[in-house]
Amino acid sequence: MARLNDNTELTMPLRNIVSMVFGTAIAVWAYFGIIERLNTIETSILMMESEVESNTEFRIRWPRGELGALPADAEQFMMIDLLQEELDDLETQVESGNAPYDQQQELTLEWYAERISELEREVELLKERR
Repeated sequence: MARLNDNTELTMPLRNIVSMVFGTAIAVWAYFGIIERLNTIETSILMMESEVESNTEFRIRWPRGELGALPADAEQFMMIDLLQEELDDLETQVESGNAPYDQQQELTLEWYAERISELEREVELLKERR
């Protein structure tokens, strides 16, 4: 049996040494490539989880009004309030008989009555002249 110590010589072809160094380099490169890819995927998953949590919170709290409202919503609410006030005023006017349309009709009827009265007077005058 051969004895091994610090003076034992080992001979190996250069081709084998280069192959082992090259193989080790490829293995290290592949290992760090896999680790980098896993880190990228893990970061993406963490970001997606954060977005899903934010979306869930928004989806629940927005309809309740806990996150505020859009300026467009506030403007629409103001317009709805104004229209409601105008509708209430018109209902009150209609119920009391003072609606703008009723007043216009009344003025038109008064004008027709005056015109008819004038025409009747003129007809009477014409009859008297004959």
